[in-house]
Amino acid sequence: MRIAEFQKRIEDIYFARDNARGLAGTHMWFCEEVGELTRALRRGNQAELEGEFADVFAWLSTLASMQGIDLEAAAHKKYGAGCPRCRATPCACK
Repeated sequence: MRIAEFQKRIEDIYFARDNARGLAGTHMWFCEEVGELTRALRRGNQAELEGEFADVFAWLSTLASMQGIDLEAAAHKKYGAGCPRCRATPCACK
């Protein structure tokens, strides 16, 4: 699944509810999920990590959708040529 497809899937599932909650409330849920990811990183359980990374990505996707941002296009624009600063891959910044 491409990033744009994932973002659309999350919109189809959650956008109406998330949009009704508003940006501030949805951002708070996103931050809570980042906290859960942090705990999972400390534990190191692979299955738990996969779920938490997916949750963070889903909440990030819905926040982007609420702001009219196409995540795939934004990522390509910023990182498509390599490091945004030096343009190298891998980054050669010091």
